[in-house]
Amino acid sequence: MQASILPFQYGWYWIQAGLETFKKQPMALIFWALITNMLITISYVIAIIGQIALMVLTPSLTFIVLNASRRILKNEKIQLGDWLMPLKQPGVFPRLLKLGGVYFFFLFIASIIATTPFLHSIGEALSGNGQEVDGATLMAAVRTPVMIFLGFYLFISILFWHAPALVGWHHIPLKQALFYSMVACWRNKLPMMIYGLFWAAIYYLFNLVSVTLAGIMGAEFTYFLMTFFSLLIFAILYASFYPIYKTVFNIQDGLKLPINKK
Repeated sequence: MQASILPFQYGWYWIQAGLETFKKQPMALIFWALITNMLITISYVIAIIGQIALMVLTPSLTFIVLNASRRILKNEKIQLGDWLMPLKQPGVFPRLLKLGGVYFFFLFIASIIATTPFLHSIGEALSGNGQEVDGATLMAAVRTPVMIFLGFYLFISILFWHAPALVGWHHIPLKQALFYSMVACWRNKLPMMIYGLFWAAIYYLFNLVSVTLAGIMGAEFTYFLMTFFSLLIFAILYASFYPIYKTVFNIQDGLKLPINKK
């Protein structure tokens, strides 16, 4: 798979395409955002096992929404029974599960490398020397390992960004899919930076507004309101995945992306 080299403006075009795709079938994409949100919540309730399962299923969930976005752009109505259809294609789900297992393994190794040198300082911060744990001390102890882990996570995300589509649609072997994904992200690092910075800014503003509204309207109403808006944001984010894949790999599927390049 030969990845194109796109100008930096495509970072904004992808966001625009995600928004326009979302407008075609907003309820379907909000439904999927709600499902993924519920799965994340369940993963925290079922400690360790739930989180491992979610990481292993991440490529499959990505492949599902890629298929949904493509069908929406074809003006096909997404019904409730359609969501899992992509995983029922022969051999697709086992390959994506294998990819998910590798994804979990990489994250697990990254967490060990990031935290092991700091276990003593973190343990001391948690023990509090027999007193109540000081939040500032704990935050100072975990700051460096978290930053190291985020560095690893960025690299892992680059490896796996396009891998679900390459493995699921093109049946490319896992190692090659990871390599192609890394090369594609590197060749399009400028639009990817624009794309990533936009969503980082949205995340920052979302949290800022949440804190501000909580002081004005109260925590319960703010939580309800911001949960709804978070579903909208994630729905648009998910809708942008297929436009990224299509433009980066110049997929000739007859679909015209809703992008205004003026």
